[in-house]
Amino acid sequence: MSAPRFKPQALKFLRALKRNNRRDWFNAHKDDYETHVREPMIAIIEQLARDFREFAPELVATPKASLYRIYRDTRFSPNKAPYKTHAAAVFPPRGLPKHEGAGVYFHISPDGVWVGGGMYSPQTAQLVAVREHIAGNVRRLRAIVESPAFRRHVGALEGERLQRVPRGYPKDHAAAEYLKFRQFLAGRELPASFAISPRFYDTLLTIFRQVVPLTRFLNAPLLGDR
Repeated sequence: MSAPRFKPQALKFLRALKRNNRRDWFNAHKDDYETHVREPMIAIIEQLARDFREFAPELVATPKASLYRIYRDTRFSPNKAPYKTHAAAVFPPRGLPKHEGAGVYFHISPDGVWVGGGMYSPQTAQLVAVREHIAGNVRRLRAIVESPAFRRHVGALEGERLQRVPRGYPKDHAAAEYLKFRQFLAGRELPASFAISPRFYDTLLTIFRQVVPLTRFLNAPLLGDR
């Protein structure tokens, strides 16, 4: 069975939506969205659910939990465009509340493809727990994010960080540079055309295989004995 992927019509639809971000236009082209964007997204999520059993059984991969809606929440935004111009899916860890902990994610858009994961906006208590975990296990973290395979397929650990080592840790702590992070993001940006490449799904899997050990490390102090 061939790996699921998008056809050129997916990017064509998203480009057109970017130019015509209105309810009347979307309603007139909703079948194109269903056929060329939503259905391939669901096929990819369902294939990932099967592949995650092998190397990431702790991640949730279902259309209901993973697929982001195309509709934007405009209540508190000055931008009242009703639709997102990208298609995205997230794969969170089991055993933690929604939007907590570290997971993996990908999106496609007319501007590019992003594949990766990590921890985007940890609550203060979570960040404190993760930093404690890093301070006591920095060799394990380094083995993940400084490995040749991680650097080749993903790059460097990124995200917002403090200027100084956080209070409570010495400036010369062995994990000083990693303790400064407020976000822990690891991913790869690819051109929009990659969404329709025959290598799309295999590349998705390759990057997720490198990022999952990082998400597992970050979730360990949050999951405890669960």
